[in-house]
Amino acid sequence: MLTEEQISENRVTLLELQVEHHDLDQVIDHLMLNPPPDDLLIRRLKKRKLLLKDRITALEHLLEPDELA
Repeated sequence: MLTEEQISENRVTLLELQVEHHDLDQVIDHLMLNPPPDDLLIRRLKKRKLLLKDRITALEHLLEPDELA
């Protein structure tokens, strides 16, 4: 079981990751409309965004576990 301090820290981390994920989404959309000379940057940003989404999901499950578990 998580302590209240751990829950608070995880909620702050979750919020930071969600903001970064949203920001990356906007940057990727902008770059798709105004592509750079090569698409390596877009691929890297998309990979980072997927990693953030995985961390967000893991933290959400940690903070709100399934009732059956």
